[in-house]
Amino acid sequence: MGRAGRGSMRLWMRGRQLRRWRKWSNPEFLIYRTGIRLEDLPETTVSAIHALLRASTSEAGYARLLAAMKTNRFLGDLCKAVGIMNERSYQFTLYGTPSRTEPWGFSLFGHHLCLNVFVLGRQMVASPMFLGAEPNIIDTGPNTNTSVLDSANAAVDLPLSIMRSLPPHLQRAARVYEKLHDENMPPGRWNPADQRHLAGAFQDNRIIPYEGILASAMAEHQQGHLRAVIASFFEILPAGPFAARMRLVERFWEETYFCWIGAFQDTDHGSGGGGGGGGGGEGSDAFYYRIQSPVVLIEFDHHSGVFLLNKEPARYHVHTIVRTPNGGDYGRGLLRLFREGCASGKYGSR
Repeated sequence: MGRAGRGSMRLWMRGRQLRRWRKWSNPEFLIYRTGIRLEDLPETTVSAIHALLRASTSEAGYARLLAAMKTNRFLGDLCKAVGIMNERSYQFTLYGTPSRTEPWGFSLFGHHLCLNVFVLGRQMVASPMFLGAEPNIIDTGPNTNTSVLDSANAAVDLPLSIMRSLPPHLQRAARVYEKLHDENMPPGRWNPADQRHLAGAFQDNRIIPYEGILASAMAEHQQGHLRAVIASFFEILPAGPFAARMRLVERFWEETYFCWIGAFQDTDHGSGGGGGGGGGGEGSDAFYYRIQSPVVLIEFDHHSGVFLLNKEPARYHVHTIVRTPNGGDYGRGLLRLFREGCASGKYGSR
């Protein structure tokens, strides 16, 4: 590895700097310059990073990460901005040293793709995690039909099915605002960057009140749909962490809430845009929903165009965020327990 590469490696190995870890962001430009950009690294190092990504995700999950990178390049080509939007315009940081017994982790973030992974022994946390796309499907060129979220139609079709099948009184309770930019929203409930998202970048430890309806108020088949929606966001995980995450969701099922913003009947006024995102084409309603419990927070939002021309939210610009509330993000809770165990001698001397 050349001189620049050695300097880059030393930068990665500064340890578990958790405050620095929280400086990820999802725009195409950097807000904080943390980590090393993939496009500045030699091919062997990029390959090693991809091997780490592959080992840290399921087969479907790694494919989703690649789709996000390819879609970013497609948008760069479309907008003649490949210098800032391409398959390698992402920042990578390694925290600690990979170990079977000691805590460590890594961060990869950039436009529409932010992955934060913490590992301690056989335990793994992959949050906060941001995935998005504009457009949501590549419709020309060598990667035609590549999609970030179409492969997870459960994230679109099943929530719509839930809303449409709820009895009217539960529809009214679940739907906290009728419009995506509603005049009844209080100050701060909508902003130009995050739009309806409450748990995006720089929102660590934000207190987000529960809204909508309890999952337990739904019929059994609707609860099954909601479980499948949650699973579709966690399918990025390897089999073991996926199963552990779903067991944790189940433990707090009676405290799980579902809320909705926007329409849900596929009326012509909804999006003004194309069909990326699954579950509908031209004229399909755009919407937002949130699933929230003490151990999971999932947000899905259709956004207005940034590089494309839709002024109103449309299904071909999607943002999603997954968080682990109450100290779970970045493995903070696990790290605290580990440090307490080390201090008490439970894990031996460190």
